[in-house]
Amino acid sequence: MSDAPRTQLRVGRLTKAHGLKGAIKLELYTDDPERRFVPGSSFSLQVPADSPWHGKHLVLRELRWYNGMPVGFFDGVDDRTAAEALLKAILWVENVDQEEAEPDAWYDHQLVGLAVVRDGRKVGEVVRVDHFPAQDLLIVRTPSGEVMVPFVQAIVPEVDVAAGVVTVTPPVGLFEEIVDDEPSTDASGEAGDASDAAAE
Repeated sequence: MSDAPRTQLRVGRLTKAHGLKGAIKLELYTDDPERRFVPGSSFSLQVPADSPWHGKHLVLRELRWYNGMPVGFFDGVDDRTAAEALLKAILWVENVDQEEAEPDAWYDHQLVGLAVVRDGRKVGEVVRVDHFPAQDLLIVRTPSGEVMVPFVQAIVPEVDVAAGVVTVTPPVGLFEEIVDDEPSTDASGEAGDASDAAAE
C-alpha cells in the first residue's frame, strides 16, 4: 500500500444541458476520461453555497460521445430542469494518489508556498489557488499586496515543484502599475508647462 498523501483532482466541468432526459455536456480536465468517467464514478461538486447540490456527490451512470463532445448521464438527474441546476459545476475526484497526477496537473497544496520568479528574480509567493469555471488563478503575495495570476501556459510557462519555483511571464501591468514617464509636450513637440502656454 502506498504511503503517499491522497487528495482531490479536478477532472471536469458541467457546461450545457443535452436533450430532455438529464444529460449534460462536459468540459474535461483530464487526459484519461476512460478511467475517470466510468459508470459508478462519484464526484464531489464545486458549486455555489446556495445550490441544492452543495455538499453532495454526483454519481455517473454513463458517459457517451456526441460529435466528439462528452456527455454525462448521472444518478438523480433525470430531466432538463435537474441538469440545468448543475451547469458550471466543477467535478472533483476524491482520495487520489499523488502518483496518479496527470502531466501539467498540480494539487493546490503543491503550489502553495512556491516562489514566483519573473526574469530570474523572485516577485512573490503563491498563497492559494482560486478555481473558477473559466480558469484557475494563482494568488501571489507580493511586497505591494496580492496579485491574481491567470494559471495559463502563456503566463505561467513552468512549474517546478521540486525546485519550489513557479516561473511567470506576465503582461506589463500585472505585477506593477504602469507609469507614464513621458513629459507633456506642446503642439510643436517641445516640452512645456501648461500655465506658461496659457499666459502667452
